[in-house]
Amino acid sequence: MSVRDDIQALEAAIGESIIGQREVIRRLLIGLLAGGNLLIEGLPGLAKTRAIKAMSRHLEADFSRIQFTPDLLPSDVTGSEVYHQGEEGSVFRFHPGPLFANLVLADEINRAPAKVQSALLEAMEEHQVTVAGTTHKMPKLFMVLATQNPIEQEGTYPLPEAQMDRFLMHVVITYPSVEEEVEVIRLVRKEEAEAQDDRPAASPVQIPQSAIFAARREIAGLHVAEPMERYMADLVCATRAPEALSDDLSRWLELGASPRASLALDRCSRAHAWLAGRDYVDPEDVQAIAHDALRHRVGLTFEAQGEGLSADDVVDELLRCVALP
Repeated sequence: MSVRDDIQALEAAIGESIIGQREVIRRLLIGLLAGGNLLIEGLPGLAKTRAIKAMSRHLEADFSRIQFTPDLLPSDVTGSEVYHQGEEGSVFRFHPGPLFANLVLADEINRAPAKVQSALLEAMEEHQVTVAGTTHKMPKLFMVLATQNPIEQEGTYPLPEAQMDRFLMHVVITYPSVEEEVEVIRLVRKEEAEAQDDRPAASPVQIPQSAIFAARREIAGLHVAEPMERYMADLVCATRAPEALSDDLSRWLELGASPRASLALDRCSRAHAWLAGRDYVDPEDVQAIAHDALRHRVGLTFEAQGEGLSADDVVDELLRCVALP
């Protein structure tokens, strides 16, 4: 069984628990294979948490969930030094918090104040946390999957730009179709019936972590031609100097994307190409993940917001104006 077969088996296993969110599942896998953190946004009940739990259930990895609330403290996330007194004397020992897991679900991340959100920054960027002057390394496989609700803003703390930029992708989940809604009803009804059954449940498909690292090595070796590298850079640079391409873009864009956007386009497009079975990146791969990599990294003007435009509309215009390689 090849590495790609293992990843396809993981995707299929997640798909059995999630109806109508194939693109979201694919984005979860791209984030996992690219070694980045994801911000997942959607209205309540659209299977954000369910999708993340399904991925952790079918992967041999430690899973941890942090429910962000306004009274949460940074030490509740990272862990803290605890005083111990015994026969050997009095010592402080570090007790790891829920952040020390392979897959960390930061549920409703914008519910916590900035000091708690900032506790994630070092872990997300450098895969380590520093407590009481001592640095503690995160596991080799480490990924933060944060969720937030886009409409409930009362009692929330919007994520600062510095933290938004540290998310590899910003994934948006939308409503399912009528047919998919029917399938959801049937799936949940089936799960409820199985929960009442006294027979032992079948063991879920579990993919070893070694398959993820092997896939990452293959993705690192994918060929990216120089014109494709230039195309990624042109997309990002166009957000900083939009007046050179379009009067509309010049009116709509206030803040351009950072170099992390170029790195995200490169990493995600290579993972997308690998999942498609190719050993090279083409424009289709870049365009497929452009919205997820850019929508949280550009700032819109008041004029654009007044016209009812979203970041996705701006990315659409970028893809239309920037010449293909």
